[in-house]
This record gives sequence, structure tokens and C-alpha cells, in this order.
Amino acid sequence: MSQLPLNAKPITSWRPYWAKRFGTAKFLPTSREEMDALGWDSCDVVLVTGDAYVDHPSFGMSVIGRVLEAQGFRVGIIAQPDWQSAEPFRALGKPNLFWGVTAGNMDSMINRYTADRKIRSDDAYTPGGQGGSRPDRACLVYAQRCREAFPEVPIVIGGIEASLRRISHYDYWQDKVRRSILVDAKADLLLYGNAERALIEVAHRLGRREPVESITDVRGTAFMRRSNDPTALGWFELDSSEVDRPGRIDEHINPYLTTEEQAAAKGGSCAKEESQQGPADGQAGEGAATPQGEPGVAVVAMPVSRKTGRIALPPREKTVIRLPSFEQVKSDPVLYAHANRVLHLETNPGNARALVQRHGERDVWINPPPIPLTTAEMDHVFDLHYARSPHPRYADESGRHDGATKIPAWEMIRFSVNIMRGCFGGCTFCSITEHEGRIIQSRSEDSVIREIEEMRDKVTGFTGVVSDLGGPTANMYRLGCRSPEIEAACRKPSCVYPDVCQNLRTDHAPLIKMYRRARALPGVKKILIGSGLRYDLAVKSPEYIKELVTHHVGGYLKIAPEHTEGGPLSKMMKPGIGTYDRFKQLFEQFSAEAGKQQFLIPYFIAAHPGTSDEDMMNLALWLKRNGFRADQVQTFYPSPMATATAMYHSGMNPLKGISRDAAKGEKVDVVRGERRRRLHKAFLRYHDPNNWPLLRDALKDLGRADLIGNGKHHLIPTFQPATDGAYQSARRKNSTAAGARASVAKPGGKVGMPQAATGGKAPTVLSGGKTAVSGGKAGMAGGRPGAAGAQAPKGGVSYAKPAGAAPRRGTLLTQHTGLPPRETGGRPAPAKAGGRKGR
Repeated sequence: MSQLPLNAKPITSWRPYWAKRFGTAKFLPTSREEMDALGWDSCDVVLVTGDAYVDHPSFGMSVIGRVLEAQGFRVGIIAQPDWQSAEPFRALGKPNLFWGVTAGNMDSMINRYTADRKIRSDDAYTPGGQGGSRPDRACLVYAQRCREAFPEVPIVIGGIEASLRRISHYDYWQDKVRRSILVDAKADLLLYGNAERALIEVAHRLGRREPVESITDVRGTAFMRRSNDPTALGWFELDSSEVDRPGRIDEHINPYLTTEEQAAAKGGSCAKEESQQGPADGQAGEGAATPQGEPGVAVVAMPVSRKTGRIALPPREKTVIRLPSFEQVKSDPVLYAHANRVLHLETNPGNARALVQRHGERDVWINPPPIPLTTAEMDHVFDLHYARSPHPRYADESGRHDGATKIPAWEMIRFSVNIMRGCFGGCTFCSITEHEGRIIQSRSEDSVIREIEEMRDKVTGFTGVVSDLGGPTANMYRLGCRSPEIEAACRKPSCVYPDVCQNLRTDHAPLIKMYRRARALPGVKKILIGSGLRYDLAVKSPEYIKELVTHHVGGYLKIAPEHTEGGPLSKMMKPGIGTYDRFKQLFEQFSAEAGKQQFLIPYFIAAHPGTSDEDMMNLALWLKRNGFRADQVQTFYPSPMATATAMYHSGMNPLKGISRDAAKGEKVDVVRGERRRRLHKAFLRYHDPNNWPLLRDALKDLGRADLIGNGKHHLIPTFQPATDGAYQSARRKNSTAAGARASVAKPGGKVGMPQAATGGKAPTVLSGGKTAVSGGKAGMAGGRPGAAGAQAPKGGVSYAKPAGAAPRRGTLLTQHTGLPPRETGGRPAPAKAGGRKGR
């Protein structure tokens, strides 16, 4: 069982709010009529979300609502309001305590736009999958309308959109650096990460009538501070607003070293020294407090040299690091990359310090990350009274949710169970770690079993197949550092790169035990694993692979090597392709022993920073050698705050340290422009005749014209079939056509509010092709429930047979994606005898 670090107050220890007497609602009210039926005259908290209201623990707003309800607060939900006026935001009346605002389970911009910045035509979190139900930058727009509806009510923003925009961030859609969303939304508080602990404290303190301006000491929150703020009394400020100070600076952390190698390089050990000696990134050091800065804040000079002996630093709990200001990072990509690096080094709850960034005349102050929930607290959150279905307002005429009003995102996770949170993988293109943290928060086995039983007994349509037992990563359940002291001191961005840390527990026995107990439940026929799998962890536990392959794979298993070449993999912080080969060997061995023919579906990302044209060519050759033909391809999607996004914007590698000296820093090859991004996608779809003209030119430019020919060893042929040669996205039906303009509606009455255009289909993408539902599921990008590994890709590729091509015996050319058949004009493939039932 995990323990509470840093003396955090358990979330179940608060004295319930007086409204606890009203009891538990079957569904949180969404209208005045529902409030009247519950006997409420008002709501204490009103939650506003960009998603349809599904009362299920995989939907963040439902979790927040039920957690607050368990604390005794009366909570109402306004789901997908019409943002063109403030009137829909008055539907439940004035909140007694505060507004809670989120864009939903997904970042609204990733939800509404493809990686090519085209508007998607539908929305998985809306009844019927209809697009256009949320605005661009929904969190910002909703907060403005809440302020307009009831100006005196405090506004608390949260969710993944706010979490990833808590500081100045690069905005891919406008191609510029934007201010912290806290500034633009004019909110009172921002909660980032998994916010239950922070939100409960904020709610109770507001319930005691504390002014929201005085709530400045809650972990996991961000707020605005003006100069001369007396609440800053006693804080020490470390100035990290510049790089390349004169003199010697402490060396940057090298994420390519293990913890002990790092410590040995400094002549020390890896245990408790970090918390006493300060950072290893040059943000802190020797220096006396100076009279400059705000009253009450002692500004500590950055180090210009390191003396022998212990360095005296102010206590971490009273230390704040000053980042380069918004104005600086907006105009200087080097400082942007530096600020991104500092932020990522201050993410461990055990040693992170507060951050501050100037925006005009005010500071955005970011407190250290929240303390992770214990196992008992996770059980409490997931054992609350969820209806496990969409709100009745979305039901069709027969009272069901599987017709025209079906919510695709709910259908994806309808028969799945979330067993953990967090991810210590640290992939640079993914934002799970930045949002949920790298410390794994696991539920107890009993809690998971109870949820499976409840789903079996109460959820309409359950056929005995559990579609997933997972989370951001399927096999990180109960994994973590062997030593709490080392974990609290560690500042590495990943526990599994460049290799699995020797201090990391990789025992999958608790997960295996849960699998066995779950599939032995009466009424449970099959348990499949649909979440993404860390195969570099799995190879450390061959018994787990055998258990998985024998009992929990529905023919196909998705894993994500992302690339085959060392250059891009080093920028992604992903293991080499050799680890994939070892996993594939074990996968095939145990499949054969089980008498099953099963396949791996590897996912790849095109156009990731650090990827050269030659790297993509080599990946295409690998795909052809292994018989893969990609049907759908995900290009790199720069999401706010991700390290890979900092590479994309600055052209520098924050993993290697930031310097203005070209000889010291590492430059990154950034794939920009439509033509080059299209080329990298074309290499993944080397078999598509429409891509051949582009690939022929590229191969000639690379000096590899020898790969053009009609033999088996050639990548593309010399002949060109009767096609127009034009580029067409594999998922064009989900986005606006090139040159087409979507209908646009401007919300009136607010200057500078984003426009709303017809939206589109959105898998649960967090960043750069990785998928996860905030606070819950990962890899649920599409596909039918109950088919492990048969979901649509989470940001890589799926595999389908080309039109009219007959596969050679023994050669894998097709893998099921769970998507409807494409209209290709080819003859239907003959049915296989003895195929799996239900496939």
C-alpha cells in the first residue's frame, strides 16, 4: 500500500460540509427541475465542461463532481453550454462557493483540429458524435462567460487544457507563444494535474468564507500575484530568468545517466543529498539575499562558482524559482526552451519548488505539484456512486444511449476499468507525465474487482467481456521506486530511459494476480487489455507476457516503438528497436505455446523533432521488411508544455541543456512545412501510389535511387499507375477538405473571444500521438468495445490490406483496426474458416 508523503492530509479526513444532509444524487443535476427534485434551492459548486455529462469514473468532470459531493457539497453540471451568450451559464443559478471550469477530458484544440490544423468533422465526447459543441480554447471562453454571468463568484479552472497551459506556452495553432491561460481566462485559481486533493481543500476553505485571494498555499495550484503582495513574506527567490551566466554554472542533469551514475559523477551517493544540496540544473546556488525584488521576497543570486563543501540554500518549501517572463520567452526561443527545461525538472512532488513567471505587471505563481493519492484514497475516488452511464437527457425515445444519441467516447470505455494513474515513461511528445505526474497511483485489487462486479450487474449490454483493465500504461500497476528516499530526491525525467532504472521495481506479480482473480469472476468470459503497453517493462517480466498473451489478447496487441532509428528515439526518450524485437520474440513464443495466432500492432510517429528524411526512409524499409502496410498515420502534434514541443519551437534539445553557445547546446532538426511533413507521412505509407512521385524525388535527393525499382528489395516501383498523384489524408473523412471553409459562428458581446467552427472527431489524444483520458484511460482512440488491440490507433498506424492485393501465405499484410471497412472498390476478402467468434 502506498503511503502519504510529506504529511498530506487524507482527502477523507475533512469534516463534511453542512449540505451533506441532502444525500447522494443518482445524477448530478443539470437543470433547475433536477435541483428541485433533490430539494436544493441552490448549488454550492457549478461545474462547466466541454464534454457531455457521462457519470463514469473515466470522465474527469464526473470524478470531480462525485468527490465534491462526497464532501457534502451540492454540485451541479453545465455540460457543453452554448457559449455565445452568458444566459446558458445562469441555468443553475448563482453558485454559492465557486465555478469549476474545464474544457473536458481533452484539450479543446486537439479535440477540434487535426495535426494538419484542419477542423475535425465530429466530436467523440458529444451525443451522436456531432461536431461544433465546444469553442476553441473552451476553458478560456467558458471562464469568461462565467464571469459575465455572475461576476462576484470565484472561478477555478482545471483539467488537462488548463494544466498544460499553466505557464507561457507555444501554441501550435497560432504558431506563437501565448500567455498563461490563467491570465487570459481571468480566473482566480488554476488547478493542475489530478486535482482531487487540492480541490477538496479549496472547496472547504471557500466554504469557511476564506477569500479566494488568500488561498495561495495549496499544492497543485497556480494564481496571480501583484508586486508588494504581503502573502509572499518569507519566500526566497532564485533567479533563473537567463542562461549562460558568466563563470561556472552547476552542470545540467543528464537524463541519459542512471541515478547512481549521476551521483557518482559528482562524487556522492544517490540517496538524500539532493534535498539538502539543491538542484543540479544551475537554478540555485550560493548567494546572499539581496534587497532587490518584492517586499517580503528575498532574491537569492544565481551561482557564479561552486566552492567546496555543502552549499547553504533556503528551504525548498519556501523557495520559488523565477522563470524568464512571458515577454522574454515570447521573443526568445532559447529562453523558452530554458523555461521548459526548468519546469520539467520541478515536477517531482518530493523535491519540486514553486515557480513564478512575470506577465506584464503581475506574476503567475505556480505551487509545487500535488501529493499523489494513496491507494486508499484512489479506492475512495473510484468507489463513489457513479451511475456508469450518460445522463438521461441524452437518451433516445426508447431511453437508451446506443442509437443516434450515442456518445462515442463513453462507448469506448463502457466496459473498461481504470486501475491506475500516472506514467514514469517521460516520453517527450506526451503530456501524461506533465499532467498526472510520474508517480504511479494504483487502486487496490479489491476495488478493481468491485468495479468489475458492479459493471457486470448494472451496466446494460454487458456480455461478459471486459474491454480493458488499464490506464495511461497498461503494465505500470503498482510499479515505482524501491526507495522512498531516492524517489523523493530524484530529478530524472524518466524512470525507463535510456534503460530501466535499477531502483525501479518491475515486478508484475500484483498485476498478474489481479488478472487471474478478475477472469475467475462469475459472468466474466474474457478480459482484454486495450491500453498501451510498455514493452521495455514487460520484457523484465516474461511471466507477465505469458499471462497477457495466453489470456488477455484478442488477436492483436498494440505497442508503440514510435520509430526505429536512434536519432528520433533519443529525442522521444524511447528505447531502441532492439527492445521491441525482444518483446516480439517472447510474444510470438508464448502465442505459439498457447496455440494462438496473434499479432502485434506497432505505432509510429512521423515528423517528430529530430527526425531526418533518411530516418523516415529507414523506417519505411523496416516496415517493408516486416510486411507492414500503414493505413493511418499520425504526424507529430505539438501540444502545449511538452518537451518535444519546446524542441519544435526552439530548434534546441532541452534534454541536453540550453546554451546560446552553438558548441554547447544541441540543435534539433525540426520538420516544418506541409511538404516535408507530407513526405514523412508518405514514407510510412510507402505502398500508396499517390505517394510514389514524392518519394521518388526524395529518394533521388537522398542518393538512394537504388531503392526505386520493381524488385522485392526496392521500396517503390518505377511505374506509376493511373492515379492523380495527389496527397490525400487517410482520415480525410474526419476533417475538412483542403481549401474548404467550415461554418463559423462568432460569440457576441466579448471582444477577443475565440471563434467557434464546426468541430470534428477526436480520439482522446493528449499529445504527439499519445492517447489517454484525463485521469483515466489510455489508448482508447476508437474501435469496438471488447477487442483488445483492435482499437483505432492511439497516434501511430493501423494496418489494412491494400485494395485488390492478395496477401502471400505467411506474410502479414493486414491487421484489424476496429474501423468500418473502407470503400476501396476491391473485392471482399474470403472469410477464413474457423475464425474467432465475434471478430
